Amino acid sequence: MNELTGIVVLAAGSSSRLGQPKQLLWYKNTSLLKNTISQASQIPNTTIIVVTGSNHELIQKEIIGTKIKTIFNSDWELGMSCSIVKGLKELLGLNPDIKKVILAVCDQPYLTSIVFENLISEHQKTQKGIVACTYSETLGTPVLFAKKYFNELLQLKGQEGAKKIINRFLEDTIAVPFEKGNIDIDTIEDYNELIS
Repeated sequence: MNELTGIVVLAAGSSSRLGQPKQLLWYKNTSLLKNTISQASQIPNTTIIVVTGSNHELIQKEIIGTKIKTIFNSDWELGMSCSIVKGLKELLGLNPDIKKVILAVCDQPYLTSIVFENLISEHQKTQKGIVACTYSETLGTPVLFAKKYFNELLQLKGQEGAKKIINRFLEDTIAVPFEKGNIDIDTIEDYNELIS
């Protein structure tokens, strides 16, 4: 039952509130983006795609030398949905028979490989179509979608994220806890608090 898992890392945003690319913020001897990639890379049998947008050249440099595929989303300003669609299309182009995808962001400093493992094992155990992380009484990223939701993901528009789909199919959704998953970096205050 060791089928291939796609992992799409969404790294296209401009970090406008932060004033610098949050993907490249340094934490525990690595950048937030590299941490997300290295944790995802520990999961066997995966294809990982990083979707870049704003600050593409800087972020691309961060990934050079890894086996990770990046795809540039020239429409990144249209919102996260556009990056989800782009990443999933690229994934299906590389592996048309892929059965599930995990969407991850790169500003959750406490993200570990265990979170990815828990999503996959819960999906295998329960056969639920959506497995989302839970923190601060909400469901969020990283989140796993089974193939039956790929069309829903590909139809997302504008600022809509995957949460729209989770909320529509709650009866087919199961949650796994992600301690400190609520800690993400949007402002310089968030970052200063993280490193203090």
